[in-house]
Amino acid sequence: MNQPWRISAMDPDVVEISPPPIASGSRTRKPRQAVISEVIDVEEYEFRNNVADKKNKGKAIQDTSSFDHKPFSHLASEAVPMELDDYAMFQAILNSHNIPTDVEVVMSTQPRSHNIAMVPSLHSGPFKVDNCATSSRLIAAEVISSAQANFLRDFKRFDTVDDFSDHHFASQGKASKQHAKGWVKKVQSDWKILENDLPETIFVRACESRMDLLRAVIIGAEGTPYSDGLFFFDIQFSDTYPSAPPKVHYHAGGLRINPNLYNCGKVCLSLLGTWTGNTRESWIPEESTMLQLLVSIQALILNQKPYFNEPGYEQSKGTESGELVSEAYSENIFILSLKTMVYSMRKPPKHFEEFVRSHYFMRAHDIVKACNAYKNGAPLGSMVKGGVQDVSETSKRGSDKFMAEVACFMKTVVDEFVKLGVKELQEKQKPLTKRSILSG
Repeated sequence: MNQPWRISAMDPDVVEISPPPIASGSRTRKPRQAVISEVIDVEEYEFRNNVADKKNKGKAIQDTSSFDHKPFSHLASEAVPMELDDYAMFQAILNSHNIPTDVEVVMSTQPRSHNIAMVPSLHSGPFKVDNCATSSRLIAAEVISSAQANFLRDFKRFDTVDDFSDHHFASQGKASKQHAKGWVKKVQSDWKILENDLPETIFVRACESRMDLLRAVIIGAEGTPYSDGLFFFDIQFSDTYPSAPPKVHYHAGGLRINPNLYNCGKVCLSLLGTWTGNTRESWIPEESTMLQLLVSIQALILNQKPYFNEPGYEQSKGTESGELVSEAYSENIFILSLKTMVYSMRKPPKHFEEFVRSHYFMRAHDIVKACNAYKNGAPLGSMVKGGVQDVSETSKRGSDKFMAEVACFMKTVVDEFVKLGVKELQEKQKPLTKRSILSG
């Protein structure tokens, strides 16, 4: 009777492989250890389905006789035709993708047969592959994608954390500081509103030991030059809050991606008192909330035509000359948004490290599709969920400068996605050779 295998995200130096059933007339193969060039510490990340052996704190292959535990909701107990060499390779693939500690992959040790891998919960039917090595990589890609999707699904829009040592305002205050009861009550009220009413594209973390600190990330909306990007803000409730508005610092990375977001991190908004506005646009102690502030940043700053955020320029909105300048400005902002993506992937803020990784892992293909369309002339903002929208019905076209800049920076973006584990993008970016053209 075939015994299934369980691959857990544990350390390679404790890889254990139980021998498969010995067929008549065959030799027993010795277990092999997967060779890993790099191991990334992922012990701090946890999944809700806690089924891995935490005592080992590493990546290991373990023998099991049942499929009772299914850490991935979309992964069934499928039959994967692999031998020990394939398991070593599969283990290496999982290790290189930084699968969180508690994640397990359940497989069975059925013999090779026609090189067909059955994945009933992820595909409508079996898929044929050229060899078992390819099969291993395809299954690994499904497993990794499922892990990232599950992480994003379970990542709370609002939650509390223990510390914010890398917070911009961390040095401005102490954990031991005593706040007035009215201040505490208002902050807790804001927390409750955020917990219940945050939109799907905004995530917030509050600090339990420093109630005055928050960190928020806003996902750029479709149709804007910020689409699919992650934009982080550090926030501090002042001692006089809510009489005075909070302080907000944008994680700029030295890039000015908006007239209201300076490369030094300053956020210019009337609601914050950092820009003049009428009474209704200003902070109102009895009415204004943190949720209102975050939604205002998303809607009023990270919008479709940020050029018109510049004071005085809104008067040219709707005119031919104004719209032309706005389009050129947005094209430049899109390039800066791509650079912001790279900056975030290389230096993700604390408590959002795995969120950044999972977000860009899942959005990588759509982002690359958009870049490919833009470098071929599609107008900025025409991409919706990986498809060009209504390009045939408009005479608009991206500028030559924009097409060249997208093509130039694409390699950097793709390289970062490949580092995250989107390996197939690496193959798509390889130039065609004479052999590949003839074989195709």
